[in-house]
Amino acid sequence: MKDKLELLHRVSAHPDSRCWYVAWNPRGTLLASCGGDRAIRIWGKEDDSWVCKCVLSDGHQRTVRKVAWSPCGNYLASASFDATTCIWKRKDEDFECLTVLEGHENEVKCVAWSPSGNLLATCSRDKSVWVWEVDEDDEYECVSVVNSHTQDVKHVAWHPTLPLLASASYDNKVCVYGEDDDDWECRATLEGHTSTVWSLAFDPAGTRLASCSDDRTIRIWKEAQPGEGSSSDVSWKCVCTLSGFHGRTIYDIAWCGLTGAMATACGDDGVRVFKEEATSDPEQAEFSMSVHVPKAHGQDVNCVAWNPKEAGLLASCSDDGDICLWNYQSEE
Repeated sequence: MKDKLELLHRVSAHPDSRCWYVAWNPRGTLLASCGGDRAIRIWGKEDDSWVCKCVLSDGHQRTVRKVAWSPCGNYLASASFDATTCIWKRKDEDFECLTVLEGHENEVKCVAWSPSGNLLATCSRDKSVWVWEVDEDDEYECVSVVNSHTQDVKHVAWHPTLPLLASASYDNKVCVYGEDDDDWECRATLEGHTSTVWSLAFDPAGTRLASCSDDRTIRIWKEAQPGEGSSSDVSWKCVCTLSGFHGRTIYDIAWCGLTGAMATACGDDGVRVFKEEATSDPEQAEFSMSVHVPKAHGQDVNCVAWNPKEAGLLASCSDDGDICLWNYQSEE
């Protein structure tokens, strides 16, 4: 393989703790990380190094599992094992806790903003997905609670342009939700994985959805054209299964909006990048592994995130507490 994944920086982000997740702000200038130390750290580049700009440590009582930036970049949401979601508002170089969203019965596993910034989704070990509405006064109201999964819900992801939401669960399934008369309901259930589905990522156009699992496979789902489905609801079909590439659980997957490359975070300590191959059948998909870094981290890799503005810039984080920044180069 001629393609390269070059390590640019390694940062000890959450010493003596797991680093669970990293998320780029929309401008690609700041990186937020969160961990088992209950803290959120904001990182920025100064000269040729990445430095911690601020630490948000007074919002949560337990592990912070995931963080998400609002589309405008002025807000950060954090999901915690303390059953709450905090909304942080940016104030110059610092952040203040604006509000705390409560209601889930136990650990909140993920939080995600809709592309419009008017909606927020949370999911929890309590098996539910909540949709929150945000008004002009920064007031948050839960407008829907959906109980389509039978187990712990691990991840939620919004469609990049449409009012659609997807969730991944310990019940091995992916659910896709749509709005109906101001309520949210499950429009499709995607079955095929044989173990926990850990993460999801839509492609840049929103026509396909990638899911990764404890079964060590990646599945690519495509929305079926009218007439292909067996019901009037939205239908998604699996058009590609990637297997045999990962040695353990695949914890996260990220689809690059600039290059179309997919990156994965794996429990075998590796980071991998896949790129799509041309196929004669537009209804199918084919991917090849472009790069594999076997020991990208000292322990399980929990998250991968592509920079939204700088092509090829990838961040990863791990149980070892580190953040790594990589440069991906593809030889076409």
